[in-house]
Amino acid sequence: MLTTPDTPAEPGAPAAGRTATKTVVLLREDLAAWQRLNVTAFLAGGVSAAHPELLGEPYADADGTAYLPLLGQPVVVLEGALEVLRAARERAARRELPTAVFTAAMFTTGHDAANRAVVAAVPGAELDLVGIALHGPRSAVDKVVKGSRRHP
Repeated sequence: MLTTPDTPAEPGAPAAGRTATKTVVLLREDLAAWQRLNVTAFLAGGVSAAHPELLGEPYADADGTAYLPLLGQPVVVLEGALEVLRAARERAARRELPTAVFTAAMFTTGHDAANRAVVAAVPGAELDLVGIALHGPRSAVDKVVKGSRRHP
């Protein structure tokens, strides 16, 4: 639930304008610009598919042209080294937070089934991660991505 300045704060509730949950995309720091954009788009799609309740209402302009809905809360984009991504993936798994992954091998495939196959061929701890995304309680997500930094 999104809060507004008019929403009364309950004890322990997030500050006005903040949600109790958080969506994060964590990218590997050594990606090319086009890779960062591509990975972010794929991972945000994964979060949207897993959490349709995050989608807002469709948009329309003053002319009546309809547009697709967007995520109803910000997506925080962070970065870190491969070790940071692997640690975050492991912490998310320990906390049972559903996580989307994108591996370096996925850049070489041409379709979804091939993407799943290259991920399935490698144990989780050994994935050559270039990005992960997750959505969950704000404090849990913050603990998972500890050690990362804001994307410039």
